[in-house]
Amino acid sequence: MTPRVVPYFLPMFADTLLQWFDTHKRDLPWRGETDPYRIWVSEIILQQTRVAQGIDYYRRFLEAFPDVAALARADEAAVLKVWQGLGYYSRARNMHAAARSIMDEHGGRFPADYAGIRQLKGVGDYTAAAIGSIAFGLPHPAVDGNVLRFVARYQGIFDNIAADTTRRQIADLCGQWLATDRAGAFNQAMMEMGATLCTPKSPDCSHCPFADQCYAHLHEQTEQLPFKSLNVKVKERFFHYLVPLFQEQTILQRRSHDDIWKNLYEFPLVEQESEHFEINIYLKNNHIETSAPPQRFWQTKHVLTHRNIYAYFYLVPVKRLPKPTADQMVVKISELKNYAVAKVTERAIDILLGDDSTAQLQLDFNPKNPSRPC
Repeated sequence: MTPRVVPYFLPMFADTLLQWFDTHKRDLPWRGETDPYRIWVSEIILQQTRVAQGIDYYRRFLEAFPDVAALARADEAAVLKVWQGLGYYSRARNMHAAARSIMDEHGGRFPADYAGIRQLKGVGDYTAAAIGSIAFGLPHPAVDGNVLRFVARYQGIFDNIAADTTRRQIADLCGQWLATDRAGAFNQAMMEMGATLCTPKSPDCSHCPFADQCYAHLHEQTEQLPFKSLNVKVKERFFHYLVPLFQEQTILQRRSHDDIWKNLYEFPLVEQESEHFEINIYLKNNHIETSAPPQRFWQTKHVLTHRNIYAYFYLVPVKRLPKPTADQMVVKISELKNYAVAKVTERAIDILLGDDSTAQLQLDFNPKNPSRPC
């Protein structure tokens, strides 16, 4: 379906949008920023992350790595530790790699052209356009989910916004409307419109400056638009984590293969096809002698984009720690929080250390002093 033609002179769209933005934009720590490094950090953090959560991470990240040189010098483990809790850890790994390429290939200067920005690892069309327009005034429209939703409603576009053809169609429209003298502000205003007024559910049409022009509002289609169909098959995975415990020590291993949570630490893992796990048989077959019955002390469901992770954690008091494999190491229980881990493992560590009273109350037992078997 082709978009309807907006029945008024297009430059008025940019004028109206920018007037609204200048008056109503949120006060965010990266607002008004022109340093491409800081803009880059904010844009990567805000991918798959709510603004409220992203603000603290943005500040902590810049405190740890104030410029691209500091990020390039850092160990990946340190970068992942600062990123811990944000999820989608490939973002942090890609930023680290890109920072090193900026130092090695660009003499430490952030590329100032769209093609150069786009070539950085982990930077796509949207992020390159956002950085380029905000930092350097480059006239490229930045089209994210907020912009897709706003334009689809405004123009009455019923095509699937997950399809590349529809995304290009909307990007072309935004390119026509773009205020080239304020490209950065225009892109931020489009995103702000979708984030604050033209929200996924119950959009605030009463305060929208385009309500009397918006197809979806005029035709009562705000709940129907935009149309999005991913047709993504969600895979279910079952992770059974063993936490061997001997003299206040345990074992951690690093996920080195290409999979979720790459290069993060976790407890020894047995992945099964279901929740069912014969832990006692597993321990016997692997010659692991226990000093008390193993305890399942926590379980959770963790939802990722294409996967549902069902994680089960077992405390296993042992007579001696198993010999670590090449990717494993012995760690003091008291030092577990020094390592970058995924959210599910972080919560398990909190329970082990007694830092999660809510979970312990729910479980009705303390993993440090287990009282019931699996």
